[in-house]
Parts: sequence; C-alpha cells; structure tokens
Amino acid sequence: MNAITLDELDQKIIKAFSQDGRASNRQIAQDLDVTEGTIRTRIKRLQRRGLIHFTTVRSYRYAGSPNLVMMGIHCDQARTAEIADILAGMREIGCVIVMLGRFNILAMGLFLSLDEVNDVILNKIRPIRGVKKVDTSIAVHNVKYNSAVARITSAPATDAENGEEGEG
Repeated sequence: MNAITLDELDQKIIKAFSQDGRASNRQIAQDLDVTEGTIRTRIKRLQRRGLIHFTTVRSYRYAGSPNLVMMGIHCDQARTAEIADILAGMREIGCVIVMLGRFNILAMGLFLSLDEVNDVILNKIRPIRGVKKVDTSIAVHNVKYNSAVARITSAPATDAENGEEGEG
C-alpha cells in the first residue's frame, strides 16, 4: 500500500479542527484564505479516505462506557505486529499502540462493566497465540485528556486505491 501524503492545506484543516472541533467551514476558509467550497471538498475527501472522523463527546463517561481500561500486553516479540493487528480488529478495543518498555502493546477500550473487561481479556486476548500476560489498569479520574494526540487513527486506502482523481 502506498503511503498517503497530506498537502499543507489538508494539514492546516486537520489542525484547525483539532484546535476547535466546532469550527465552521466558513471560518476555516477565512482563516486559511481559501473558499468555503474548497474546505468543504477537502473535508469530504479526508472523511472518505478515513483520515478524519467527527465525534463530539465531552467526557467518555457520557458515552455510556464508564470504564476506560488500559491493557499492557506482554507477548512474543516476533509476534507483536500480528497480535497488534488482531487487537485492532476487535470492536471492544479502541486504541492499539506498539510500545518499547514494560510491555509490547498497549490496548485501550471503553467498557460498560468489569465483567466485560474480564471476558475480553480471558476469552479474546489471552487465547491469542504469543500473548504471555495482560496487565490491566482502569482509569478512575481524568485530570486532562487531549484528543489531539491521535488525530489520524489508521492508514486508509490511497486515492488511487479508491479510484479517485486529485481534488482541489
């Protein structure tokens, strides 16, 4: 798969939304000295390519999932990438990060109950070939959370793979 490159305008649009998720297309266009139509076209293309997604939740506790759970996964180093891909495919897991340090992978998810956490770990994560141990931590109070640390979440298909021509 070819890497997707974002031009300067795409990067500025993403930055604008990371600073103010409620910014209007008109305001962003004015700030970037382009037309509102250009901003609208770029946003649609970024969404279609899976590079941006709009969600508004002031606190994850209001989203019906009261437990933010972080799972430090110890695994065979040679299987780390494969295990990370398997974890990324689980609907219960919202974030997967390959780490250097205490554990190989950090996986995070929002869970309705501790029973659900236990079920996912025992029945879905632990049985994965190469997983040795899962250390679990549960958030009890968010002092600060900045969603801008993870603006782009995955590597989606390129324009060519989507059969798209370049857009202005």
